[in-house]
Order: sequence, then structure tokens, then C-alpha cells
Amino acid sequence: MGERKNPTDYEHFLNRELAFLAFARRVLDMVDDESIPLLERVRFAGIVGMLHDEFVMKRMSGLKRQIRRKRNKRSIDGRTPAEEFAACREELGQQSRDLSVTFENTLGPALASAGLAIRDHSDLDPSECEKLREYFRENVLPALTPLAVDAEHPFPFISGLGLNLAVYLPEGESERFVRLKIPDNRPRWIPLREGGFVPVEQVVVANLDLLFPESPPRRAHCFVVTRGASGEPEDADADLTVEDALSEPGSIVRQVSVELKARRFAGAVRLEVDAQMPAGTARWLAGNLALGEEDVCSVSGFLRPADLRSLEIPDRPELYFDVHRPVAHPRLAGLDPENPSSIFDEVREGDLLLHHPYQGFESSVVRFLEAATLDPDVVAIKLTIYRTSRDSPIVRTLAEAARRGKEVAVVVEITARFDEAPNIAWGQYLEKEGVHVSYGVEKLKTHVKLALVVREEKGKLKRYLHVGTGNYHSGTARIYEDVGLFTADPVLCEEAAAVFNELTGSTPFSYQHFLIAPHNMRERFVELIRREAAHAEAGRPAGIRAKMNQLQDPWIIRELYAASQAGVPISINVRGLNCLRPGVDGLSENIRVFGVIDRFLEHSRIYRFENAGRPEYFIGSADWMARNLNNRVESIAPVTDPALQRELGEILHTYDRDNSSVFDCDADGRYARRQPTKKKSALRAQAIFIERARRA
Repeated sequence: MGERKNPTDYEHFLNRELAFLAFARRVLDMVDDESIPLLERVRFAGIVGMLHDEFVMKRMSGLKRQIRRKRNKRSIDGRTPAEEFAACREELGQQSRDLSVTFENTLGPALASAGLAIRDHSDLDPSECEKLREYFRENVLPALTPLAVDAEHPFPFISGLGLNLAVYLPEGESERFVRLKIPDNRPRWIPLREGGFVPVEQVVVANLDLLFPESPPRRAHCFVVTRGASGEPEDADADLTVEDALSEPGSIVRQVSVELKARRFAGAVRLEVDAQMPAGTARWLAGNLALGEEDVCSVSGFLRPADLRSLEIPDRPELYFDVHRPVAHPRLAGLDPENPSSIFDEVREGDLLLHHPYQGFESSVVRFLEAATLDPDVVAIKLTIYRTSRDSPIVRTLAEAARRGKEVAVVVEITARFDEAPNIAWGQYLEKEGVHVSYGVEKLKTHVKLALVVREEKGKLKRYLHVGTGNYHSGTARIYEDVGLFTADPVLCEEAAAVFNELTGSTPFSYQHFLIAPHNMRERFVELIRREAAHAEAGRPAGIRAKMNQLQDPWIIRELYAASQAGVPISINVRGLNCLRPGVDGLSENIRVFGVIDRFLEHSRIYRFENAGRPEYFIGSADWMARNLNNRVESIAPVTDPALQRELGEILHTYDRDNSSVFDCDADGRYARRQPTKKKSALRAQAIFIERARRA
């Protein structure tokens, strides 16, 4: 072992923002992987575009505000906001260029070979152009609204992430600018008669003479503006501010409504223009958006690659991953569908561990809540909602339960980023149906994933609990990897009930088994990590294995460094951003960090502590992020059943064996994808889980 280092220096941490972009880079690597079906690679390209957009909206805009307000607090790795912003802009630009090159050189030709080329309108034959002209006249033209800029018309508001055209009409010797937004409710990719697609904006440009018959445009260029995820509204009512809303009891819905309005008018952060737009035009647009030249990105190819996620070809199954149909958990598969109490009988027999999407969400969690609605012995249902689907069967079920006279309490987190509006709507809908709706704890997001059912059995009330790592969202449950626990353990159920009581208005509870943020979770994790260090120093079996979405909290990272220096082997599976430097001599040589990118989004949080040969396992909602440990209500539950512990251990071990979809992190934050050797066949953890679920 090398000389011990003090784990407090800036040089011992990776930058959070660049760590997120490293995650985007790993997704970008999948776009170039020819072993992945073609349209799945296209979907990964769209995900890269989406990640870039969200990063600019949330993180780049935040850095820009710090710079504007001259706040120079250094990041975890010692950078000023200006230094972070510059580094992120460089990496983001490079990734955008790499995505364009990949599409031009590999993905585009592959689509063409499959008869699905995304073609330029200028390359089409006259008959195809005429057909598209008719399509434009009937399906696009009626929805267009040109907005001119002249003495009587100020520069219009440009909404965030909208696809726009800068149209220049002749006006004597000069030109007049007209902004034309491509409606978001029109398909981006218009199918061609001979196969393939053409972008809608090219069809619009080719047929602008129908919109401006008296003065056909001289030129038109595509552009996209990205705005911050939050900000001060430019035209906010003087008497309607976030501060006012916060000062009023029970005004959380009003507060979030103000924030949504503020976000719509938040300042511009980035201007993307097509590569053919003249530099002078781009500068003029940037000036009107209060952006500098450095905020302008010239893009080769088409703008808004996130729209590639909508390129769906239903009749080409060979271009997608094999269809995965989740199976029922073995202990739930044979339940009597006519007997709603049967699922409670099964849970009472012993705890169950669920692994989604390999095992069905509808056949387990949704069924659990539907059974609670129909079971005459159920008296109460309690649930947390952070994100849920647009047409959520769970929300409908809860409303039906209330109509049947059951006590239903739902904690709705209406400040979940980008889901505020639908969550407000769901909360109001449930309130009208007689559900007790709470919007959580003041100044803390509610991120717990708990569902509690109370039944009357033999004259007494008994609780049944589901602890999840993912949202109660039927849509994402089919594409997110998560685990869940069904239990009737009276101790865990009592503590879960205390969580709900606290969320709806009771005083804090002294949790002995649950790890609850912001109460005891940080302290308990620190105790568990330090205990492993003590075991290692005493020569007892020690080890930490963890799976999470993000690793950023500097205090937890310091504890992990100290445990590594004490000789604790540590393996951390982090899907997204990671700020820990693994494998540094004298600091973290006993720590390895890796992440998995594959068809399903890795989302579960699993924690295992060796504990001198008596392993302890935990699952729940929290990552090792400062926001999760300090600023959210989070829950982590112990899993004590030996059989379920073995299942969790096998899940973690399967990821260790993966040699095809795992990316290993080095001390500088660079990731290298594992490759199968000549002696070992390719192993993908998610494929193993699919097969394992089918066999079971």
C-alpha cells in the first residue's frame, strides 16, 4: 500500500458536471456499437441529445447564473463556476460534433442500407417533392404562425427547445426577419413513399412560397434556443413571486405554478444554428437573446437530435432488441385472480424480492394496489408519488379505493423536475375523488418509494408494505431496472407508517431500522462504512458493494477513501455521474467504480456491507448524493431474509461478471468498456436477468 493521503484535497475528486458528461459519453459509445440493433442505436443517439439538452437547461444555466452573480464558490474538484462552464462547453461541443460525425459516417449509411434513410429534401425526385408539398399544405401549413420583427413588432419570445426557422423576406434592397416555429405536435420525421424519411423543417423551407405567396423568402435557416430550467420570469406579476408563495401556509401548488411560469421565461443559455446560417445572422439572433458569440453552436446535420427517440418503425422487429415481456414473480404467478386477498396471504408467508423489468410491475405492484382496492378487509392505503405515467392505472386505482370508502392518503411531490404540471393535476384529481393528498415536507423534496396497505384481520389491523427503488410509474417500470420488497414485517411496517405520518404532518420518529433522510441516513451510512474499516483493521471479513445512480457526496466519498486505506475492498456500480477517483495509490487503491449502459436504464439502489461475515443488505430510494442525504426525504430499508439477501447478492455478482456492457472508471474519470476475451464468451447482465426470470 502506498503512503496514505489526506482525502480532503480538491485533487481527490472528479468534477460533478464533467462526470455527468462522461455518462453521456458512455451512452454515445453505444451509438457506434454495431452489435446493437440499428434502431436501438438510433434511440441511444436520441438519448444523447436529450441528455445534452437537459444538461444545458439544468447545469449550464446554473453555472451561468453563478457567473453572472459573481459567485466564485469552488466545486468539489476546486474549479470556479467560470472554469467549470468553459470545460463543460468544450466537452459538450466535442460530444455534439462526435454525434454528428457518427450519424454521418455510420448510423446514417446504416439506416440507408436498411431502407430507412433520413434524406435531404433537395435530393428527392419531383414526384416525391410534389407529394410532400401536398402533405405540407394539408398537415403543416394551417398550424404555422409567422412572427415578423420590424418597427411595429418586437423580437418575439423564443420558447426553449422549439424548432424554429429564421426566414428572411425581401423588402426593397434589404430583408425582413420572420420567425417561424415548427409546431411541436407535427411529426419530426415525415415518411417518404419510396422509403425513408425527411425532416419536417426541410419540407417547410421547400414550401414557404405557400405561406408567403406575395414575397417568397430569399433564405431560411433552422435554429434552436435552450433556456434554463428555472429563472426569473421577465413579465412576472409584481404581486406573484416565489417568495410570496413560500410565505403563505399551504401554498405549495401556487409556488410551483409560479416556478413553472418562471421556467418558461428563463434566460437563454444556448443558441444552436444550422451550419449554413451566416455568422452575422447568428450574431444578430444571439444579441436579441442576450447571448454572446461563445454561446452559439453551429451544428452540421439536423438540429435537436433528441427527436431521434421518436423514430419508430413498428414493422421492422429485426432492427430492435427482442421484445421483452416481463414475467410474474414465481410466488405471484399462481394467485387466484378472483381472490384479492391472495396476494396478502402470500406476502404474510414471507418477504418477496421483485426485480423489474424482468419481473412484471403490473403483476406485482399494480396488482397489490388493485387487490387493496377490491379487498373488503382493507381499511387504508398510503402511497408516495414522485413521477407517474400520464394515464396512471395506480392513480385511477387509488381514486376507486377512495370511492369504495377506504382511507387513502397520497403524498404527491409536485416539485419533481419536469413533472410538476402533471403531478399538480394528479393531486387535484385525487383530492376531488376524496383522497387525502399531501404535498410533502416544507423545503424538502419527497423522494421515498413506499406503499402501505392496512387490513383488518381477526379483529386487529395488520400492515403490508412495498419498498421500491423506482417510481410508481407503469411506463418507466418497463424500461427501468429496479428492485422492490414486499413485506409484512411489523417493525418495518410500523416505521414506514411513521414515515407517512411525518410526511402528512406528524412529528419526527426515532427510526431504528429504516435509514431516513435527512434524519439518520447520513449518520447510519457513515457508521456502516466505518464499521467495515474497523473489521478490516481487526482482520475480520470486510467489504462494501453498492449500486446506485449517482455518487457525489464529498463526505461519503471521504469515508470510502478512509475505508479503502483501512483495507476494505469496495466495489461501486454507478450508472451516472461519479465524483470519486478510484484506484489512486494511497487513497483509493481498494476501490473500483464501474457503470452499466444497456437496453434498460439501471435505476436500482442496493447496498451491501460484509459485516465480518454476517452481511447486511439495504435497498431504497437514495443515492450517495448531497441532495439525497440533505435536502430530500428518502428511505432505505434493510433486507433481512437470507433467501432475499442471496438474490440481491446474485444481482450484484451478475454485474461483476458482465464483460460487454460495463464501463470501468479510472482515476481520471475516464471510462473504458469491458470486452470479452477469446477465452470468455460475451456476458451482458441484463440478458442474464431476462433469461433468469424466464426460467424461474
